[in-house]
Amino acid sequence: MPTRVLVPSGVLGLGFDRHALRNGIASAPDIIAIDGGSTDSGPYYLGAGVSKYSRAATLNEWKMLLQARREACVPLVLTTAGTCGTDATVDWMLEITRDAAAELGQTVRVAAVKSSQRREFIAEAFAGGRIDPLPHAPEISQTDILGCSNIVALAGVEQICAGIRSGADIVIAGRATDTSGIAALPIMNGNHPGAAWHGAKIAECGALCSTHPLSGVISVNFDENGFEVEPMADDARCTADSVSAHMLYENADPFILSEPGGKLDVSRADYQPVSKRRVRVSGSEWIASDRYTVKLEGAAPVGYQTTIIAILRDARYAARAAEWVQLLKDFLHRQIRDQASYPPEAYGIEFRLIGVNAALGALERRKGNPAEVGVLCIVSAECQAAANEIARFINPFLLHFPLTEGEELPTFAFPYSPAETERGPVYEFRLNHTLEISDPMECFALETHDYCHAVRR
Repeated sequence: MPTRVLVPSGVLGLGFDRHALRNGIASAPDIIAIDGGSTDSGPYYLGAGVSKYSRAATLNEWKMLLQARREACVPLVLTTAGTCGTDATVDWMLEITRDAAAELGQTVRVAAVKSSQRREFIAEAFAGGRIDPLPHAPEISQTDILGCSNIVALAGVEQICAGIRSGADIVIAGRATDTSGIAALPIMNGNHPGAAWHGAKIAECGALCSTHPLSGVISVNFDENGFEVEPMADDARCTADSVSAHMLYENADPFILSEPGGKLDVSRADYQPVSKRRVRVSGSEWIASDRYTVKLEGAAPVGYQTTIIAILRDARYAARAAEWVQLLKDFLHRQIRDQASYPPEAYGIEFRLIGVNAALGALERRKGNPAEVGVLCIVSAECQAAANEIARFINPFLLHFPLTEGEELPTFAFPYSPAETERGPVYEFRLNHTLEISDPMECFALETHDYCHAVRR
């Protein structure tokens, strides 16, 4: 049986065209699937276990999708909940779902697929030879694993299917591959597996595969031989070029896509326009593996940071900003060692030249190349107190340091007071590996929640 999947946007919290969503509901989808995050914004969100997106924006969009789900009478699937997909952000999304259902007067059953991993379990798996590095992954030890603040495994279709089979109205999954929530129901329904994975890859970013990327909403119809993809915005079109090009997006190989349990090969895929708006794709191949592996992502705290910003408005200094920064950096290392008693290995200083005309903004009347340059200093240390202390030590020099000895001391500008800003803990990615498991649910947990709310009168 054909399966129509409606994808409202590339990520929950980014927004979508409401009229396009209405068109999508009118197309009679079998399921609504949307992603909730990625690693694009760096290791902080995984390390801290928090979402990048505004709760208010997420709640507002999620209410619209709950209404769409009820109108279409189909399941709603969210993967990688809360940007990073930890158990904490799945719980955050469950709270938002409870609040949304209450506001809408809906009664819903929610299946939660948890992806967080116990550090001790991963360390044991590493010792047992079940963990392999992906290309360019760092070398790791059990100590590195145990030092992670959060580790997640990326769910595939099997874990999402378990949530759908539970009979839930809504499936909220932790970290998952970008394609899994879209490919799950087509594979459950016996549609072509290569087409299911390929169509999911094309639709993962919503209307990015169309001529109107910001409209968000895309519809994919899967069958026993291939799939057809069509944007739902009135002024958007899918073309053979726009659809085929999406295999280049965030993919090291434009023809091969690795997923839990196998890989997708699109080297023989054929892209044919069906109309001015719709493209049909066939010839994709799913190659199952004899080993079931899931990707692991882990982040660990590596210290604390404080930032300080100065603005160079003297034309001579603005023109020679890079030279000035290097002189200042060399000077500071000597001063911090001799007067502040911090050895070089106890801290880090990084300078970045940023922005133009940041002091006066639209009021700027001076002309220059540029009129001013912002200097951002990032101080890293093992604790926040040390990062703050070193930033305060740097403060007067960032304000008055001269280009040459003997010249009059310059005076620059701080855009706000105090000039130092605590960034708090910082994290690094530590795991980019795969874990071999004997059963797809071995390192995932499935739980269900019922939210019962009477219609308000």
